[in-house]
Amino acid sequence: MFMLVIGGAASGKSAFAEACSAACGAPALYVATMEPFGEEAAARIERHRSQREGAGFVTLECPRDLAQADVGTYAAALIDDIGNLVANELFAPSSPDAGAERVGAVCDRVVAGVERVRSACGRVVAVTCDVSSDGVGYDGQTRAWQRALGCINARLAGDADCVVEVVCGIPVWVKGDEVIWKGARS
Repeated sequence: MFMLVIGGAASGKSAFAEACSAACGAPALYVATMEPFGEEAAARIERHRSQREGAGFVTLECPRDLAQADVGTYAAALIDDIGNLVANELFAPSSPDAGAERVGAVCDRVVAGVERVRSACGRVVAVTCDVSSDGVGYDGQTRAWQRALGCINARLAGDADCVVEVVCGIPVWVKGDEVIWKGARS
C-alpha cells in the first residue's frame, strides 16, 4: 500500500503523513532526506528529531542514493520529503547525476529509491511538495528542480493507491480514500 501526500510549504503535510505512518504500528521507518547544509538546516533537523522522539519511528538519514540504502523491513515507512531528495540528487557535487542537464536521470534515481522502500516495507507514505502552482520567474537550477519534482510527483501519484493533498492542515483525498488506507492496516 502506497500513499503520496502532497502540499505547499507549512501546509501540515508532514504532520498528516506522520500520523498515517504511526497509525500502522510501531516501529515505523522514518526516511529523513534533509541534508544539513548550514546552521539553520542543522537546527531544523535537530528540531524534527526531537519532535519524532517517542513516536515509534526508527530514523534512517538518507539525503541521497535511497535505492542503495539499507532500509530493513518494517510494517510502515515514511519518506519525508521527496523535494529535499530531488535537490540533493540534482545539486550535490558528489551525486553522479548532479546538474540541471540530468533531470531525467535524477527522476529515475529518486523513483527507484521510493520503489526500494516500497519493496521492503508494507505500507509507505511519501511526502512531497506541490510545485505546480509556483511562479515561473525562477533561475535555471530552480526550474530544473521543479521539472524533476513535477515528473517524480506524476510518476509516484500514478503508482500510488492513495494521493492526499493537504491544504491548510486539511487532508483532501485526490485518489483512493481513507477507507482504502485504513483497510490496508487491518
